[in-house]
Amino acid sequence: MWELLEVAAKVTVPVFVVTCMAAAGLGLGLRDIAAPLRSGRLVALALVANFVAAPALAYLLAAVLPLDRDHAVGLLLLGGAAGAPFLPKLAAAAKGDVAFSVALMLLLTVASVAFMPVALPVMVPGLSAEPWPLLRPLLVTMLLPLAAGVAVREWSGRWAARVRPAVAAVSNASMIVAVALLVGLNFSALAATLGTGAVGAGVVFVAASAAAGYALGTPSPHTRSVLALGTGQRNIAAALLIATQNYPGAPGVVVMLLATTLAGVVVLLGAARWFAKGSGKQVGE
Repeated sequence: MWELLEVAAKVTVPVFVVTCMAAAGLGLGLRDIAAPLRSGRLVALALVANFVAAPALAYLLAAVLPLDRDHAVGLLLLGGAAGAPFLPKLAAAAKGDVAFSVALMLLLTVASVAFMPVALPVMVPGLSAEPWPLLRPLLVTMLLPLAAGVAVREWSGRWAARVRPAVAAVSNASMIVAVALLVGLNFSALAATLGTGAVGAGVVFVAASAAAGYALGTPSPHTRSVLALGTGQRNIAAALLIATQNYPGAPGVVVMLLATTLAGVVVLLGAARWFAKGSGKQVGE
């Protein structure tokens, strides 16, 4: 029974990633993507925040704090994984620039596929130095479904609008099942993180990454808040993909990904509400 649940977890994670990326692509138009990315300065700052500041923060925390090795590895994986597909929802809650959040999500997802296979072997001790084993699953399960979704949207916006709810429903369901399985299979290890400093390290990492994104943002509060949220919310889908394929015998890695992401959601939702109040509007208007 336990082995069956482990197999189910290994299946639901890539299903979640593929459908999540496909659903995101089905909701994207090339004009919507291109417009907010015409500012070279904003693109450069977004890349610096997510692929210099965030990885550096993860590396610093892993080096300074007395974390378990597996927890440190999980933190480093999140440090290199950007482009979380939930960013547009956070941006809407923050009354930020939703169009920019969609473009930023795509930019960071594509950049993560290029960044992770090169940087993670340097950041994470013991991870394969060969980039292709890391690049292949990212291409197949993230970039190709995303590109396919965008292509369908460009070919027929009406058909994409009809298909997207079903794909999104599968994505949401598989995410719930994957998280439930991963939490259930690793419950003892997850409970054991209490009092170890792992959750605190995750909270500090998310908050510091969001602060770095905010500091590097443009003067516009609407794009600045989105960059802050986009830098703080790491891409757990990509990190889980690497973790489940490269650390099958190290539950602490997955536990750190889950603990940091769940704690980070609380931090970022609070930040989104704060940004919304600062914009002079109330959430839900």
